[in-house]
Formats: sequence, structure tokens, C-alpha cells
Amino acid sequence: MIIYNVTSLVDEEILPEWLEYIKKHMDDMLNTGKFHSATLSKIVTEQDEGHSYSVQYKCHNRQLLDEYYQLDAKALREDIMERFGGQVISFRTELEVLHEQ
Repeated sequence: MIIYNVTSLVDEEILPEWLEYIKKHMDDMLNTGKFHSATLSKIVTEQDEGHSYSVQYKCHNRQLLDEYYQLDAKALREDIMERFGGQVISFRTELEVLHEQ
């Protein structure tokens, strides 16, 4: 299994709007058919500005993630940029699950 993790730093002034939006965005991601679940988490480490969140999208294999990149990623990322611009800064990581209990 592959976890596609998106960590975002969100400005205080747009936080309520972003929290509402990200739930719809998670649905849009799941509706691509590439991911089978998504989890939104607040990062609780103290920071000076903004609020940090992680959304983890789980997919069964690398091929599905590659298909997401090729077919869906550009439009979904552009939607966030159009709505929030520089008020949300995100970075993405991929995690390969080696063991679960």
C-alpha cells in the first residue's frame, strides 16, 4: 500500500473556509478511483504561525498513484491554488507501508 500524504500550512484567516473545502476536496480525490480512503489530521506540534494539517490518501499500489499523477493531479491542485493562493502552502510525500498490525 502507498500513502500519498499532503501536509498543508493554512493561514488563520481562511481556516474555517479551508476546513470546509478540504472535506469536499477529499471526496474529489476519492472519486478519482485511485484512492480507497482518506484521513484528515491536525498536526499538534506547536508553531508560530498558521495551522498545519495532514491529509493521507491510501492507494493499493504504485500504479494507481502514478495514474493519479498523470490524469488527476494537475486539475485538483489548480483548484486549491485558485481558491486559496499563497494562503495555503502544501508539500507532498509518498509513504510505502511496509508493515501493519
